[in-house]
Amino acid sequence: MAFVVRTFILIAFLFGINFYAVTPSEKEHLKGNKTKGQPSVEVLSKGKKTIILERVFVDGEVSEEILHVPYLSTKEYIKKFKNWQLVEMDEDQLVFQTQVDDISPLLKSNGYFGISSDGTLSIFNGKPNKADIIQSFFQLDMKKLEGKKQEELLKGIPIKSKEDYTNVLETLKRYSIPKKEQ
Repeated sequence: MAFVVRTFILIAFLFGINFYAVTPSEKEHLKGNKTKGQPSVEVLSKGKKTIILERVFVDGEVSEEILHVPYLSTKEYIKKFKNWQLVEMDEDQLVFQTQVDDISPLLKSNGYFGISSDGTLSIFNGKPNKADIIQSFFQLDMKKLEGKKQEELLKGIPIKSKEDYTNVLETLKRYSIPKKEQ
């Protein structure tokens, strides 16, 4: 998965190098420049902008898409990404975020509910006992949990849809051990 992300970033970067053009707002800035036709340092330093598009899934997973694009004003980027929320901004980059009403592709392809060694309901990247924990939720009262459910969790319950994800959480929430107040 990381290889795919790195490859995508590299391709976007390589293609982005060839797409630079002076925008109308930069042309306007250059016309009004008092240094007799020489572009200001501000315009030269703003040739490229990094746009990070974050998708936040129901399961908490965040995917990022990184774009290197010609410089535009912040207003123009906000207009271009009108279905996204601007969450961070500095001179060189803007971070936009959107909520995705679905589980992440990682969970759909390889996510399993299971029980960690301390009895905590967790999501594993692959079958439990052979994989890494992606996310942990709450500790289960194993005495109250019926044998069939325990067995399913030990083997791993695959997560193929948002419905699977929410149904398992809702079903097992009633077997959680309440957190002690401090």
